[in-house]
Amino acid sequence: MDVRVAGATAEEAAAIARALATRFGEHVRVFAGRDEADPVAESDPPAGPEGPADDGAGPTDREEALWEEIADILEGGPEKYRERQREAGKLFVRDRLDLWFPDGLTFEDGKFANFDAWHPSATGADADETGDGDRLPADGLLTGAANFEGREVHFMANDYTVKAGSMAEKGVEKFLRMQERALKTGRPVLYLMDSSGGRIDQQTGFFANREGIGKFYYNHSRLSGRVPQVCVLYGPCIAGAAYTPVFADFTVMVEGSAMAIASPRMVEMVTGEEITLDELGGPAVHAAESGSADLVASDEREARALVARLLSYLPDNADADPPRTEGRAPAKSPEGIDSVVPEAQREGYDVRDLLDRIADEGSVLELRPDFGAEIVTAFARFDGRPVGVVANQPAVRAGAIFPDSAAKAAEFVWTCDAYGIPLCYLCDTPGFMAGSSVEKEGILEQGKKMIYATSAATVPKQCVVVRKAYGAGIYAMSGPAYDTESTLGLPGAEIAIMGPEAAINAVYARKLADIDDPEERERREAELREEYREEIDVHRMASEVVIDELVPPSTLREELVARFDFYETVEKERPAKKHGTIL
Repeated sequence: MDVRVAGATAEEAAAIARALATRFGEHVRVFAGRDEADPVAESDPPAGPEGPADDGAGPTDREEALWEEIADILEGGPEKYRERQREAGKLFVRDRLDLWFPDGLTFEDGKFANFDAWHPSATGADADETGDGDRLPADGLLTGAANFEGREVHFMANDYTVKAGSMAEKGVEKFLRMQERALKTGRPVLYLMDSSGGRIDQQTGFFANREGIGKFYYNHSRLSGRVPQVCVLYGPCIAGAAYTPVFADFTVMVEGSAMAIASPRMVEMVTGEEITLDELGGPAVHAAESGSADLVASDEREARALVARLLSYLPDNADADPPRTEGRAPAKSPEGIDSVVPEAQREGYDVRDLLDRIADEGSVLELRPDFGAEIVTAFARFDGRPVGVVANQPAVRAGAIFPDSAAKAAEFVWTCDAYGIPLCYLCDTPGFMAGSSVEKEGILEQGKKMIYATSAATVPKQCVVVRKAYGAGIYAMSGPAYDTESTLGLPGAEIAIMGPEAAINAVYARKLADIDDPEERERREAELREEYREEIDVHRMASEVVIDELVPPSTLREELVARFDFYETVEKERPAKKHGTIL
């Protein structure tokens, strides 16, 4: 069989030759151009076990013509745009799918989308008369199903070689069908985004229609909390396309990608601001400032690896249990926990060092590490069980809760609760930050959302008072009043309306000011602090059963493992109502 594929590289021609030889069981030669006499690649059918007896019947010219059309579609957009992808360090979309799904796709839907509008065999035009800009294979958007790391998933992927990955009527239709089928199957969805947004010159039939691009976000909302939605950004993701990553449960940005409500050109036209795409919406912006990016990958392979790790903590849907693995010992011994946490309440330390001693080795995956860094939100495993960790970070601004960190924690708790992932709170905070700046940034609004998410979560929750738990911080960190399965304390922990220094200043400031002798005033202030500390000490809290148990630090991991095991099947009910009004 001879097949002619315009513009194919040697590697691509070899792949086509192998596929056709396997399909038809005969020798295949692939030529790359109309006038070339020598084939670019040849292939024979693979040897294998004896199949059905050959009865002389086989594919006709009609089927062979179809295979040639499919081969042409698989080439994607014009070669010059594929070359630009390579220059930008990005894979052609079908090579990207090969990276994600090395065993091949389970199936693809809509290869022939918009075929009648551009392909010579459908339009009657000569292949040489078809301009580069006329090629619309698959209408620039691929959808289907595949096996990813042993799990069946739905996927969509933009083809940036087709009109910069823009979306038009047929591609939009495929996108919507994929989402609606995911609602039926209850399987995760992967969005591999590389899109300039809606195709402005072909917007009729998809922009404002009832079944148009706007319904993407309606379907995102219906899928939210039903099945995991994970989005990876490879390049520009502009205008309407940028809502998919923010609607997804998790977003990974590859270096060089960007998302923004409008392009730099549009921003300049509307506001007069001159700005680059990276400055407008690159990974640094969304990882550290907006909080829209959960993770940043250096390249496409790392992006895939990060998504594989993410999904390893998540069930296929809200009705399934999160996947458990064989437990592993922590990276560092729990015996060292007490030495990790300083005795002085104001001394900083990195809470990740504590996590290294209670979580399974290599299991901690922190999300949004550069956004709201006063709180660490991470997936981890405790003896193989996926757990969502919300931990105050004393190494950053003393672990005080700011608007960004409160918002980050609220969204993480809400997501864990949606997918049945139990929560472990590690509390060491002076409480919510005060001041005019944070008031303007909405500390009350964001704090409200964090407390609401903690209150509404029905998954098993454990709270560990690691050191200080002052003010409303103990509420946001799921303290005793928040239907927590256990509240544990480590030695040196304190629970109080405020810390000793602030309390003494608030209650005794005038009396201390009346003491003229500086040494006497300092001595009396120290006495008052110690008296106050006795009132809020964890031993008193344990004695009054405010906390459930005061535990030796070296046993903390085994305590948490045992309690998560015991409360695995706990059932909680929210009050009968349509939904709350806070989030």
